[in-house]
Amino acid sequence: MQPYPLATPMALGIRSATPTPKAHVPTASTEAIVHLVRNDSNGTRSLTDFLVSNGMSVSAFTTGAEYSTARQDERPACVILDLNLPDIDGLEMQSRLVASAAPPVIFVASQADPISVVCAMKNGAIDFLIEPIDYERLIASVQLALLEDLKSRNELAERTCLLTRWTSLTPRETEVFHLTVAGLLNKQAAAELGIAENTYQVHRGRVMRKMKAQSLAELVRMSTTLEAILRKPCRDEADPPQPRWSLEESATI
Repeated sequence: MQPYPLATPMALGIRSATPTPKAHVPTASTEAIVHLVRNDSNGTRSLTDFLVSNGMSVSAFTTGAEYSTARQDERPACVILDLNLPDIDGLEMQSRLVASAAPPVIFVASQADPISVVCAMKNGAIDFLIEPIDYERLIASVQLALLEDLKSRNELAERTCLLTRWTSLTPRETEVFHLTVAGLLNKQAAAELGIAENTYQVHRGRVMRKMKAQSLAELVRMSTTLEAILRKPCRDEADPPQPRWSLEESATI
């Protein structure tokens, strides 16, 4: 079987909005993986057999510490989590995973009170299943979780690449970047910077190449994304032209 590209939902074996229990995830170097963190060995074995039979890779852990210390690879993933673990409460484990940008969580428990279910879902769980497991619902939830993780990974890669391009701009190119996305004409922007119009056009061309923007619209979209990444408010238009984001500041992605 030929592997599907990682950056598409097809790479996760998702072909429709109503998956069946036999929906298949390709077993290749780009496959997804399901992490089981459960205190029930029999339940873990059953889940593993089911997921493997559907073409998924599975790794199993009996404690939260085991999972946390295990080396994770770059494959899209999700975590099927027990509500009660020997070393940590499942909800606390979920909170730690969310804080560390870990893969999406699906809870599977033998029993649970409504408060636990509500807390889990409000904290971002994809689903909360009570045994005996509805396997059709489980496979649908796993596929949704894998899509969510794939989306997050792709967005992170895009932001990282965009920030790398941004930091490659010189201070002058940064000024040109801001004046360009503000919609100023070349003549107006050049006057703002006190340079010749043809000099401004040269700088603008460099900005477009360094940012790998094919159009002004694309550059504006990049500006919006960058502003969200660097978490800086827009400058007042009455202020002198200057970089809105300092290259010396470290951005959290």
